[in-house]
Amino acid sequence: MECVFGIDVSKENANVAVLVDNVVIKQFKIGLDRLGFSLLSDELNSFNAPLIIYEATAMYSRRLRAFLQRDGWKYTELNPLAAKKVMEEFRHTKTDALDAVGLARAMIKNHFRPTYQESPVYTELHDLERTYQQFNKDIVTNKNRLHRALQLTFPEIEHFMSSTDGVLYWHIVQRFPHPAIVLSHEENELTEIILTETSKKIGLKRAMKLANRLLALAQNSAPAKEPQSHAVRAVIALAKEVERINQLKAQIIVEMTTLGENLSEVPLLVSIPGIGIKTALCLIAELGDVRRFHSANAINAYIGIDLIRYESGQYEAKMHIRKRGNPYVRKILYRAILNIISVSQYQPTLISANYKRKKQSAQSHGTKKIAIAAMSQFNRLMHHLILNNELYDSTTFMPE
Repeated sequence: MECVFGIDVSKENANVAVLVDNVVIKQFKIGLDRLGFSLLSDELNSFNAPLIIYEATAMYSRRLRAFLQRDGWKYTELNPLAAKKVMEEFRHTKTDALDAVGLARAMIKNHFRPTYQESPVYTELHDLERTYQQFNKDIVTNKNRLHRALQLTFPEIEHFMSSTDGVLYWHIVQRFPHPAIVLSHEENELTEIILTETSKKIGLKRAMKLANRLLALAQNSAPAKEPQSHAVRAVIALAKEVERINQLKAQIIVEMTTLGENLSEVPLLVSIPGIGIKTALCLIAELGDVRRFHSANAINAYIGIDLIRYESGQYEAKMHIRKRGNPYVRKILYRAILNIISVSQYQPTLISANYKRKKQSAQSHGTKKIAIAAMSQFNRLMHHLILNNELYDSTTFMPE
């Protein structure tokens, strides 16, 4: 007797269909709460080794997953694209109840393997990394707002330092959002302020040079707003917000480092020239336990860099990547490749050698394709190192 529980998860509830030997014997709805999971537990325990299948629905299905893991149940979690594909023949009318039945029938027909259950540390890393990515977006938004506000109050201050990302720059913007405020201070006063507004050690000569530059910028500025205007207060608030988010980003990286220090794959990835601790942690956070992928091609498919080929009669389209996978890890991987290339002068790798060779022989419009090929090669290397628990060995993976 084969028993299958098909579960269709929505925001607050889940529809459950119980099939025995492909016959629907029960359908019911539960809340995604303690009472609902208690009811589901009773139903599951009334059968011998039932199969469980559900569709991953963003954040909503994670409560169901946590319940199943806590109670030690094996389950199959389908991503939405896979669920849509396997249920097409079972679903002529879409309702939540019918979707639960369709999932159960898809399980009976396809005999899906249970989903690989990762250690909770990977889920925690994933949540931290997504928060980190959200902070990055928030910083870009607030920097753009700050740029627009500064055009009214003190646009020249954006040229005060070569980098507009340091703590000193944000503190100076908060202290001097308007040139009139700068001009109300003497050079020695500005020098002292600059010396005290940075957490890093800065020499007196450097501070005096910055003070002179700030004075010169203020003397040449012709702002559109007065020092008492709302725009000046907006500049201060936005600069504080950018600095606050930067501090939160730094805290996230510290948490991720602490959380991932016992993961065996972290030192394996960091051993690859050009891969730092932050890149390694972000990759693991987005990919999860790489051991769950049966091949490097499976990783390519997961992140959406697997190639699509289309032919029809005499027409053959150019191959392109699917882009249906994880966009965050594609972005992280692309930056990882750039880091590997940047250190290749001193620490060459097979990846950097192939990248440079292809770039020299290809036209400029093929750069993205070369980067995709390098990402695929990196995935093969990463998969090999982690599955075999090997550090990167330059004698094995070096270009000839």
